[in-house]
Amino acid sequence: MSQSYSRYEKARIIGARALQVAYGAPVLVDTEQSQPILIAAEEYDSGVLPFTVQRGEEA
Repeated sequence: MSQSYSRYEKARIIGARALQVAYGAPVLVDTEQSQPILIAAEEYDSGVLPFTVQRGEEA
C-alpha cells in the first residue's frame, strides 16, 4: 500500500472489509481462511483492498 495507516485506521479498514465478506462479498485473494476477519486481514496484508482514508477536512 502506498499510504501508511495508523493502527486505528487499519482496524477500521479490516473491520469494514470483514463485514463485507461476512455478508457475501467476493474474496479478493486465494486463502485457506474461513473467518471473515482473517480473510480481511490477509487481503489487507496483500494490498488488494480498494479503501482510502481521508484525513482532516478538505476544502
